[in-house]
Amino acid sequence: MRVAVDGNGDANVATGVSVLDHLLTLLAQYASFDIVLEVAPGNVDEEVRAAGRALGRALAEPLRADGARGHGSAVVPASEALAHIALEAGDESLLVSNVDLTAQRLGGMETDLVASLLREVVDGASLTMHVRLINGSETRHVLEAIFKTLGVALAQACRPRRREDA
Repeated sequence: MRVAVDGNGDANVATGVSVLDHLLTLLAQYASFDIVLEVAPGNVDEEVRAAGRALGRALAEPLRADGARGHGSAVVPASEALAHIALEAGDESLLVSNVDLTAQRLGGMETDLVASLLREVVDGASLTMHVRLINGSETRHVLEAIFKTLGVALAQACRPRRREDA
């Protein structure tokens, strides 16, 4: 796993789960992070958790870099879905979400695995993260809204607190 937070939004993601690859690519694009992630094939549950864990650990340092804001918030749509995410780097990990997709499946993946992935990101980076689904009924759009929004919020959190004089 490699993440360049000052990138162009390029992603080379191979988790073995095509839906997850798509969602992580969206995150990279919306954050303008360059992400390289490869997960050894195996059990889908473990692949998803490993991807989240690797992403969280890779972001831990940039979120706490000298001058980094360390917090971010965003609202981004994907068709009829609208998600809000607020996050902050801290000493404790906490994920609070009103999104319940446990009965849904998408691309052969149980969507509650997305909650597992987010928990691993939060734990790996030691974040407090609030995920709110404001609107949305189509599972694919809901997930896309969440990952786009997460990308924007993470980008804000990794940015410097103040602009440098030109």
